[in-house]
Amino acid sequence: MTAELWRWSAGRIAAAVAAGEIAPAAAGEAAAARMAAVNERVNAVTVDLSAEAISAAADAAPGPLQGVPVTIKENTDQKGLANANGVPAFTDNIAPDDAPLVANLKGAGAVVLGRTNTPEFSLRWSTDNPLRGPTANPWNPGRTPGGSSGGAAAAVALGIGAIAHGNDLGGSLRYPAYCCGVATIRPSLGRVPAYNPSAADERPPSFQLMSVQGPIARTVADVRLGLSVMMRGDARDPWWTGAPLEGPPEAGPIRVAVTKSPADLTCHPAVAQAIDEAAGHLEKAGYVVEEADPPGVAEIAACWRDLLATDAEVMMGESIRANGSADIQAVFDGFLSGAEALGLRDYVQRLALRTRHLRDWALFQEDYPLVLAPVSQEPPFPMGDDLLSAARRAELLQSQTLLYAVNLLALPSAAVPTGLHEATPMGVQLIGRRFREDQCLDAAEAIEREVGVLAERLWERG
Repeated sequence: MTAELWRWSAGRIAAAVAAGEIAPAAAGEAAAARMAAVNERVNAVTVDLSAEAISAAADAAPGPLQGVPVTIKENTDQKGLANANGVPAFTDNIAPDDAPLVANLKGAGAVVLGRTNTPEFSLRWSTDNPLRGPTANPWNPGRTPGGSSGGAAAAVALGIGAIAHGNDLGGSLRYPAYCCGVATIRPSLGRVPAYNPSAADERPPSFQLMSVQGPIARTVADVRLGLSVMMRGDARDPWWTGAPLEGPPEAGPIRVAVTKSPADLTCHPAVAQAIDEAAGHLEKAGYVVEEADPPGVAEIAACWRDLLATDAEVMMGESIRANGSADIQAVFDGFLSGAEALGLRDYVQRLALRTRHLRDWALFQEDYPLVLAPVSQEPPFPMGDDLLSAARRAELLQSQTLLYAVNLLALPSAAVPTGLHEATPMGVQLIGRRFREDQCLDAAEAIEREVGVLAERLWERG
């Protein structure tokens, strides 16, 4: 049984430790052995911390994640370790303290196995950098594992830990989960406290309004468990809001708006099939499912691009050009070319316009508390496609429109697998009302009950 502990869910591990059925270090030891067996082929975990974590597990205080092996993305501070963010020039950026969510995970008894790969500056939908190298998709090495939390998603899919940490400014939780066949939640702004003690400067305004931290796991139940721990408050993040994870029940069946081609975007047949299958699963579970496009998606996406590009150029442009590889500079320039550089007047107007978009969606979600939508308008793209040409980068930016539009809206969105297409995972996202992660996760679980835990099919392949 001990050798198979890496297959167990976080909930099962924690319950077994609490009941005295397994030792607090047992699951960490099994996950570390699994990491030794499979990590080399994907390069998901870049810093191995398993020996010291397992040694400390026996002395960890009891908590909801006691004995549960987890990983932390390498752009988030862990005391005494480098937050290099995939950039060779930043290897001396040593964290003086733990980020809030790291402290929360440790305080809950989790065993931190290691740190996971991220692209340079965490700014690609693929995971590769000159410091750590590329992360492979564990299902299909020819396809991207997603980014920027590609290492996190690949690790948890393979059984290297039961819960992985990631973050999401433009889809960096949901897109890797989609590519690697696992589940996640992009929480509402303010749900999970965020702060890097190693940061020399505060984040620019759009990053503060649109970037969140969250869990990735093989099961939706583990995503919920991870979120319940990560969301504990920390005074270092003034955006943190202590809203309950469970909201009031709806008076009747929840209505779900289904959109396949928001903003008249082309929808790949495999993506459309995933949406149709997910809609059928929700109907079977008692949801009222109707085709309805949410408002202003094209304008919201453009607003995200313009605000983010302006802030990134001002706060990061000089560093990317001085310290980034040719690849990340090409990707960054492609992103800038797909956006409008804003002067002060336009910048303020875009920030003001954001409130209108929030209001329009809030009104729409009075009728449709959930929106069932593509994570991307196309299946996971071939590895390196974002480096092919400026035209392909523009295509990818368009295909991810609703992925990053959610970030401007500060709304929660769960991603859950629906099956495979040409040996590569497919999935959907479920966008909810602010601080109603519970409804997103409930719907994701309804889909998961019909599909099963997709990662288990990966393990069957060896």
